[in-house]
Amino acid sequence: MLNRLSRVVPASILACLLILIAGKTAFAQDPNGAETLAADPAVALTFIWLLVSAALVFFMQAGFLLIEAGFARAKNTVNIVTKNIVDFIIAALAFWAFGYAFMYGEGGIANSFIGLTGFGLFNDGYDVSNMLAWVFQLVFAATVATIVSGAMAERTKITSYMAYSFLVTALLYPIYGKWVWGGGWLAGLGAHDFAGSGVVHALGGGVALAGAMLVGPRLGKYGPDGKARTMPAHNMVYVAIGTLILMFGWIGFNGGSTLNGSDLR
Repeated sequence: MLNRLSRVVPASILACLLILIAGKTAFAQDPNGAETLAADPAVALTFIWLLVSAALVFFMQAGFLLIEAGFARAKNTVNIVTKNIVDFIIAALAFWAFGYAFMYGEGGIANSFIGLTGFGLFNDGYDVSNMLAWVFQLVFAATVATIVSGAMAERTKITSYMAYSFLVTALLYPIYGKWVWGGGWLAGLGAHDFAGSGVVHALGGGVALAGAMLVGPRLGKYGPDGKARTMPAHNMVYVAIGTLILMFGWIGFNGGSTLNGSDLR
C-alpha cells in the first residue's frame, strides 16, 4: 500500500499545481474578486455556501471508500482505497483540462450538445465565479466516477479504472451536464434536474451497471454447480461509518444545488 501511495501523492501534488496555474488565468479579469464583489455584495454569501457544500460533497469520497472497503474482502481493500483516491485525482485533471469547457463553454452551432471553449480554464472572460463553479462541479463529477467503483470492486485493474475515470469526468458527465445544466438541448426542452438525480446518480448508476455486466461476477462467487457462494463483508463498522458520512455529505450535495446562498427553498 505504501508503494502505491508513494505514486499517488506526487500525482496529487502535480494536479494541485496545475490547477493553481490554471487559477491564475481564471482570475486574470478580476485577480482578487473585488469587481465581482462590488457588482453584487451578496455574492460573498454564495461563495461561502458553495465552498462549504463542495467540501461536504468531497467528504463523501471517504464515505464511498469506507462502504466499498467494508463490503469487500480484506485482501482487496488496498486496491479499493487506491482507486478511490486515484479517481479524484483523475477527475480534477480531466475536468480542469476538458470537462468544464465541454459543460459550460460556447460551442457555436454545436452549443446545444457540447461546449468548445475554455479548455484548461483558459478564457479571457473567466473570473472567480467560474473558478467557484468549477470547484462545485468537480466534486459532482468525482462522485459520478466513484459511484461505479463499488459495482466493479475486487475485479478491476487500477490502470483500467484510471482510463474509465478519465472518460467519465472528461466526457460523459460534462456532455450530459451541458445538455441539462449548460443550456443544451434538454434544457431547451424544459428539462430540470435540481441536484443531479439524472446527471449524477442516473449516469453513475448506468455506467456502474454497464461495468458490472462487462467484468462479470467476483472470482469465486459461483461454485462448479452454479450456485452462488456467500462472500460476507469483512468490516461492517466501515460500512456503518461510510453510510453516516454519505448522509452527512448529502446536506451539501442537495443544499448546495441551490447555487445561491440566499436561496432558502
